[in-house]
Amino acid sequence: MNKWIVSIVLVTLLGGLAYQYRVELMLQGIGLLVDYRNPISPHREVDWGDAELPDNEKRMPNIVLILADDLGFNDITVNGGGVAGGTVPTPNIDSIARDGVMFTNGYAANATCAPSRAALMSGKYPTRFGFEFTPTPNGMLPMIAMMSEPVEGRPHLVTHFDEQQDDAMPYEEMGLPTEEITLAETLKKAGYYTAHIGKWHLGRSHGMSAIDQGFDDSLLMASGLYMKEDDPRVVNSKQDFDPIDRFLWKALRFAASFNNGDWFEPGGYLTDYYTEEALKVIEKNRDRPFFLYLAHWAPHTPLQASKEDYDSLNHIKNHRLRVYAAMIRALDRGVGQVLDALEKHGIADNTLVIFTSDNGGAGYIGLPQVNQPYRGWKMSFFEGGLHVPYFMKWPDRIAAGSVFEAPVHHFDIFASAAAAGGADTSELGLDGVDLIPYTTGEMDDQIPHERLFWRSGHYQTVLAGGWKMQRADRPDKVRLHHLLKDPTEQHNVAEENPEQVAKMLAMLDEHNATQVESRWPAMIEGVIPIDRTSSDAYEEGEEYIYWPN
Repeated sequence: MNKWIVSIVLVTLLGGLAYQYRVELMLQGIGLLVDYRNPISPHREVDWGDAELPDNEKRMPNIVLILADDLGFNDITVNGGGVAGGTVPTPNIDSIARDGVMFTNGYAANATCAPSRAALMSGKYPTRFGFEFTPTPNGMLPMIAMMSEPVEGRPHLVTHFDEQQDDAMPYEEMGLPTEEITLAETLKKAGYYTAHIGKWHLGRSHGMSAIDQGFDDSLLMASGLYMKEDDPRVVNSKQDFDPIDRFLWKALRFAASFNNGDWFEPGGYLTDYYTEEALKVIEKNRDRPFFLYLAHWAPHTPLQASKEDYDSLNHIKNHRLRVYAAMIRALDRGVGQVLDALEKHGIADNTLVIFTSDNGGAGYIGLPQVNQPYRGWKMSFFEGGLHVPYFMKWPDRIAAGSVFEAPVHHFDIFASAAAAGGADTSELGLDGVDLIPYTTGEMDDQIPHERLFWRSGHYQTVLAGGWKMQRADRPDKVRLHHLLKDPTEQHNVAEENPEQVAKMLAMLDEHNATQVESRWPAMIEGVIPIDRTSSDAYEEGEEYIYWPN
């Protein structure tokens, strides 16, 4: 009898321990599964393509699109801002605006990464072809839900796993439909060599990888560590308060893949490695038109900086901020090296360089100033989530120091690059427009867009005539701001302007009638506080939105 009692007690204790540490055990299991499915070989050099030179006399402009990931509006110094009170300047990124055009009201296509990238590559609203939500690796959302315990009296995460499970699809199949003609396909047809470096996030199978969507060569971010966690050349900052961060540290690896090949170790700190490979692309293709899509991971989490950059910023005492600042430093240095390479090879004047971010800075990194002066974060349609740095430089066409104030959108990059390259887009049904004529004075007294729209499930937004309206089901609320008078969205004037609200609701309904349902369902709705980071304590009565994904 005593043995039975002891056995029951032991089983109960073990069960309790297993339940208590279930999240950690499952995270460890996900990491082991990643290692089993994707063995990583040692670093090896990649061989960038060597196509024939064009025989036409007129040299088409080279096109370099540099995309940062989760870069905050206040992370660069061109607007008088900058990380750590402006003590970590970004002169190279700033120079694109100084030597070209600054779009002061540049908007991301979405407040999360993948739909924005779909718009960049397609030139359309991603909801036109069902790319509404950001693909997440298998197991990520259930794990985040498990780590986000509800607290009584506070808004908490909503899951749709039970009702949506039948409509789920594998992560690798969530991507840009092959029927869509990408910017790479368009420019390749026009005679360009096309190269992709870094993040893709637009599908990995069924013909949706970068190499299958128009790129001659693709150096893919196969996973997302900037270096191995225990490498002595890297400094890490972990945010234990953030479920996303906890998942990424367990699930991500230091890995690259070239042209859909197997995984191998990158040749150094990831931001620097991508830059070095971009320099090789430029050097090898300096005598022919090329399109380089340099899709940096920085400064997306996990926060990892090279020790060299971290050590150079010893004036910053906050460890997390110092790591983040060092990541921005590496990003800016890389942009400078790309610009220097164009100068070195004598092709800078005839190269269109575009710089932007896929969305605003994330509140879950716990740094409150990244999007100043705007409210909100990544995963919200407040300006902090959508209003991004947006610059173009093309010395042969765009006058240095140009400023353009009307709203522009990520899908305009497709139209602008394609027009610069002489590509025919008349049959593509683009939502974007060529911005170059607007920067040169050819389109005086005109604006690119009368209306712009954003949608993530029930959370939807329209910008028109200086007014911006957000509507959502959870919480059931309409927010209306006049950005010309209230650019930082401090005052919701929806109740005072019912006619304007009705007009903009009708605009949204009209727009939605031309879009399609998402190809995969939202499985989760996260609570996003608007005026605090995830590291700060909940405040009674605070403003928040639910972000479906």
